[in-house]
Amino acid sequence: MLTLLSMFYYICLRRRSRSGTRGEALHSRRAVESGQRAALPVSPEVEQYAKEVLDFSSHYGSENSMSYTMWNLAGVPNVYPSSGDFTQTAVFRAYGTWWEQCASAPPRFCRTPPGFHSQDYIELAYEEPVYPTAVEVLETYYPGAIVQIQACSLNPFSQNTPSDVRWEVLWSSEPTKVLTPQARQFSPAIKQISFPTNLLRLEVNSSLQQYYTELDAVILRGVRDRPILTLYKRPVIDVGDLSDSDEELADMAAACRYGSDEGPPHATGNGHFDRLPYELIQLILSHLTLRDLCRLAQSCKLLHQHCCDPLQYTQLSLQPYWARLSDASLGHLQSRCALLQRLNLSWTGNRGTLTPSGFTSFIKVCGSSLVCLELSCCHFLSEACLEVVSQSCPGLQELNLSSCDRLHPLAFTHVSKLTRLRRLVLYRTKIEQTAILSILTFCIELRHLNLGSCVRIDDYDVVASMLSARCRSLRSVDLWRCRNLTERGLAELVSGCRTLEELDLGWCPTLQSSSGCFQHLARKLPRLRKLFLTANRSVCDADLEALADNCPSLQHLDILGTRMVSPPALKKLLQSCPKLLLLDVSFCSQVDNRNVQELSALFPKVAIKKSFTQ
Repeated sequence: MLTLLSMFYYICLRRRSRSGTRGEALHSRRAVESGQRAALPVSPEVEQYAKEVLDFSSHYGSENSMSYTMWNLAGVPNVYPSSGDFTQTAVFRAYGTWWEQCASAPPRFCRTPPGFHSQDYIELAYEEPVYPTAVEVLETYYPGAIVQIQACSLNPFSQNTPSDVRWEVLWSSEPTKVLTPQARQFSPAIKQISFPTNLLRLEVNSSLQQYYTELDAVILRGVRDRPILTLYKRPVIDVGDLSDSDEELADMAAACRYGSDEGPPHATGNGHFDRLPYELIQLILSHLTLRDLCRLAQSCKLLHQHCCDPLQYTQLSLQPYWARLSDASLGHLQSRCALLQRLNLSWTGNRGTLTPSGFTSFIKVCGSSLVCLELSCCHFLSEACLEVVSQSCPGLQELNLSSCDRLHPLAFTHVSKLTRLRRLVLYRTKIEQTAILSILTFCIELRHLNLGSCVRIDDYDVVASMLSARCRSLRSVDLWRCRNLTERGLAELVSGCRTLEELDLGWCPTLQSSSGCFQHLARKLPRLRKLFLTANRSVCDADLEALADNCPSLQHLDILGTRMVSPPALKKLLQSCPKLLLLDVSFCSQVDNRNVQELSALFPKVAIKKSFTQ
């Protein structure tokens, strides 16, 4: 054993001596003996607030205002150091695990790397490129959602686009649950990088948060001159330092042979691994991530055959690799994806790393068996891309185009050719009235439809009427922030789609409780499990009583901002809906903190939310 360890240490040192620079070789011994780091040059530190918000995956606010939008992260802080729920902050669309529990949530993809936790992102541009020394995030409400901070080599304000755009992780962590909702200045220790940057990307995971995380500003600190990288104190031995040269492999083999009391075993070529049933090897490999699968394919012919089997690629999530995915990447995977059924390309291809031609070439070859296609925030998409999808994916059942806000309105007309669609997400897209009506005319098998923040649809009453007539099997409809749905359109929707389980009418100001529309809704939808009436000031006790009498399966209810609901009505609702898990009564003027505490004590299984403003 001692001989083996000595040989391993010797090989690592020799590998490092070959790969290190001449300067490192000359000075490493002195650095190790002194135990001191090399001094960094003195350079003035630059402090910058974000100049512009370039891109983001979702936000709580609307497309036509500044309240709760990501655009609030540009400039100096508006709220910090105050804590609480403020409209001047940036807020993502979701929090907690409530959304994952809904029927409209898609199943998770297999092979997602355990270190990939991101659910949302935002990209910020700064005036001057610097070598980062610190990143400070001013979180004003329920902090702790940030899981990764990255820097980009691209200058978004430069006219010259580099051929190689690099993203470097400055800091990353698992999701954390902060015990207090109070404001804080989050400044993690970041890694030094070799290029100046004025483009940062923050990725978040709000699954552990008790309420919406609110961000106020992001400060980038850095120096203009490149700092000298610090020398290591002592040599660090890493398995990654080992090369696969024949000489070093021979040294390791010799060490093993001489350290063994027995002679070499009978060689089988694959260590008896090839004697396992083919199906068993396939099952073992199915637990590997995509990156590990590709690496294992390089080990031997047997495993290369197994790792390239199309059965290993029936599901393919490339979202975790968005920063490096390119046309060439898809080209290499193309031959393995003949049986591909579920494909996730969300967040990929921005800034030219993936082109429409590369995407369409892949879809033409591998799209015939696709049933699920996730394309959230894919800004490379064009009308030609959706046309190819409609032609090459006849069996497609799920399509997510969330936040593809740069896609031309005419492109959505091709979606109507996907007549077997069951789930369609068009959140924050530029789809217009003609296109959505065409889709609803031909896609009559729809079960889940998301039209949240689709501001170019002129008349939601007509859309609701079409849904009622053509899509009677709907289980969920998201009409978040639709500005012109009236009680007439809502009445038609709930009368025709009696199987609805989820209905999001948050921030729909044209709906008035005095018309009886919410009571009619409760009577028509006995299967209702989720109802968002967020920011509808007119919701009253009679509406809650109707829900209590007719919707026993209700699990999620959001009535934030109403002035007409009283604590007794809430208590009756909680007694009549034993499956209720989430109840948001924030900014309900008749419900104070004492009422919330009393109801929470009586119904401990229900998360009753009431935000505050300090």
